[in-house]
Amino acid sequence: MALSYNFLLLCSLLFFVSPIVSQTSFRPKALVLPVQKDAATLQYVTQIKQRTPLVPVKLTVHLGGNILWVDCEKGYVSSTNKTARCGSAQCNLANAKACGGGICGAGPNNPISNTGTHGDIRIDVLSIQSTDGRNPGRAVTVPNFIFLCGSEFVLQGLANGVVGIAGLGRSKVALPLQLAAAFSFDRKFAICLSPAFPHTNGVIIFGEGPYVLSPNVDVSKSLTYTPLFINPVNTESGFLGDPSVEYFIGVKSIRVSDKAIPLNTTLLSIDSEGFGGTKISTVNPYTVLETSIYNALVQAFVNAMPNVTRVAPVAPLGACFKSSDIVSSRFGPSVPPIDLVLQNDVSWSIIGANSIVRVNNNDVSCLGFVDGGVRPRTSIVIGGHQLENNLLQFDLASSRLGFSNSLLFQRTVCDNFNFTSA
Repeated sequence: MALSYNFLLLCSLLFFVSPIVSQTSFRPKALVLPVQKDAATLQYVTQIKQRTPLVPVKLTVHLGGNILWVDCEKGYVSSTNKTARCGSAQCNLANAKACGGGICGAGPNNPISNTGTHGDIRIDVLSIQSTDGRNPGRAVTVPNFIFLCGSEFVLQGLANGVVGIAGLGRSKVALPLQLAAAFSFDRKFAICLSPAFPHTNGVIIFGEGPYVLSPNVDVSKSLTYTPLFINPVNTESGFLGDPSVEYFIGVKSIRVSDKAIPLNTTLLSIDSEGFGGTKISTVNPYTVLETSIYNALVQAFVNAMPNVTRVAPVAPLGACFKSSDIVSSRFGPSVPPIDLVLQNDVSWSIIGANSIVRVNNNDVSCLGFVDGGVRPRTSIVIGGHQLENNLLQFDLASSRLGFSNSLLFQRTVCDNFNFTSA
């Protein structure tokens, strides 16, 4: 019976988000979105086109978000906008438990301000560019894209001009699975984030590779893989039995200059209440560590740099140093490497470009890790600064993460995706 129900839901998703790709039989193998880092908020912002007629919509990227939501209170005008009726396939796919006036709803969540409210599940047109992994191609359209209506209240703390959240989580109605169902391509996507330099783009690619960055580097050929895990407890609501849609990996140990730091290893596993473990986040600007892990990392890092002067902290960063004592290289500041040793004994290496944050007119260099307190929901949250110029591929079908380590080793960066049409 459960099998039949899941099959019907899948068929419904395929039906309701079935695409209009063009007047020809063109069907893309992948789709692409540009991403910019907002210097004021350190959020990663993308833009899609939605509604009829199409209008550009700026959204903050939330890797662990369960749905795309936009503010419908101000200026939402569309001739193709429809509400989802209670009990409909769209409501079931969105796991929308609330129902009022015959319309189902859910809670649009703002992970920046930790605010939320109730909103209607809606269906409307969404347009996005196709790609061959090297250049953007023609735009394609999903006529019945499922999204959630938010309100102006929930926009608090989002970057200037942003009107919602682009959720990339494991949910059936987040962008990756809706787009994969609409165009029948692989259930995977890749993110490659860039620092907040002027006119600098990162990229999100939905579907299969290649992921080609100038000068003709196909990053898909050099990925290292590790399993993705599911936290059985929703990390936003804390509801047991309602699994998280965020992306967790298994960190076994942390090494600084190839030496393991002392850790309470029980913090590295997810317990029965959903506490612990390691997740990846685009809404945390820096990696956040449980207090004992943070203290052990800082101590090891300081000990490995005996000739570097420590200076006053610059909030929220607690371990800061005199920049003039640190030599620079094409891999960033020359500081001790930090390695996350993962579940299958592969390492995610964090070099100076990703471990150090320059502040105070570059006079101060801070370790880009934050103390997350004694009992946080998640022990290690890998944040945006550590992700920059690393390409990450999330393979939802195989439940595995592919990662490149720093693209600087391959003499390229995320900004080198060619957004000029071929």
